[in-house]
Amino acid sequence: MRHADLARFTLASLTAHRMRTALSALGVAVGIAAVILLTAIGEGLHHYVIAEFTQFGTNLMSVQPGKSQTHGAPLGGINTTRPLSIDDAIALQRAAWVRLTDPMVQGNAEIKHGTRTRRITLYGVGHRFPDALQMKVASGQFLPDDDPRSARAFAVLGSKVARELFAGAQPLGAHVRIGSERYIVVGVMAPKGQMLGFDLDDTAYIPVGRALDMFNREGLMEIHVVHEPTAPVEEVVASIKQVLGARHGGEDFTIITQQQMLDVFGTILDTLTFAVAAIGGISLLVGGVGILTILTIAVSERTAEIGLLRAIGATRQRILWLFLAEATLLAAIGGVAGLVLGGGIAGLLKLAVPALPVSIPWLYALLAEGVAVSVGLAAGVAPAIHAARLDPLEALRAE
Repeated sequence: MRHADLARFTLASLTAHRMRTALSALGVAVGIAAVILLTAIGEGLHHYVIAEFTQFGTNLMSVQPGKSQTHGAPLGGINTTRPLSIDDAIALQRAAWVRLTDPMVQGNAEIKHGTRTRRITLYGVGHRFPDALQMKVASGQFLPDDDPRSARAFAVLGSKVARELFAGAQPLGAHVRIGSERYIVVGVMAPKGQMLGFDLDDTAYIPVGRALDMFNREGLMEIHVVHEPTAPVEEVVASIKQVLGARHGGEDFTIITQQQMLDVFGTILDTLTFAVAAIGGISLLVGGVGILTILTIAVSERTAEIGLLRAIGATRQRILWLFLAEATLLAAIGGVAGLVLGGGIAGLLKLAVPALPVSIPWLYALLAEGVAVSVGLAAGVAPAIHAARLDPLEALRAE
């Protein structure tokens, strides 16, 4: 039997039982569509996280108190010999390749103007904070270049805070009460949106020294370090360790590079993507069981046909290939349908919910199609062997 005859015979067998073929292919199609859709969301989240972090620049580092002994989060004040201070942030400006540093402390506070009160995220920072995190001031200016240890009572508001407290009025020059102190508003930040669930516009910024007193903290939460873009990251880290180590008498701090943060999130999201792909793989196995069932039934129904083929000269090997080709083609059809279905749903999701990050990883799609064909081939082995082993005379007697 020629290959063309094999293909025609296989197609004829599938089209002769359209409903059964469609139901068998549907099981594989659902599995492929699940793989495409779930991995598309996972891949989209991966791109989303990278974009969220790189919006602050690619040459940003964070120095946090406490020595982390694992790849997890820093231990903070639990294992800190000496807290990070404003003087540490100033000293780090002397480190090699460092362009600027900015100390930061964060907490929640109540801000009030007139009869309006709002609970916000309050940041105590230095005057280089917008340069460190690539944020812009929409009106007015950022905190002036005062001594951060004894700065004047100035505040800069996030766009949402300014809108909610002043309701369209001009906030510049107005007084607001943050905690128990009064501050003069000198600027309003440009809208920044949300990052990983945190609203960057529902914030206010005051001098870091005043924030330390307000929150009754001994040290900073972190120091932002911006280095030269072309600088070797390892040398920058070594220089920071040398400067801070000399001041602290040891390495009681943790340096986190942006690449380390991206690697951690990348590992998590890769694991998530693999997990959801595995869930889709289970659906493929279910589809394979369906193919196995259908072909087993087909062998019993087509026993006389198999006997006739053997009688006219078809070898056992040829009968085996006929059923394997049928199983493989059935899985391939279901796989293609699943690719179209999954890609279509992912496209509709992207149009209906633009905020939902959806990006189809075509490598996973091709792998899923390959797995589908392999599952169909594996599912067709047992029925094909059974068909090939039928005795021609006994098969011809079957009704």
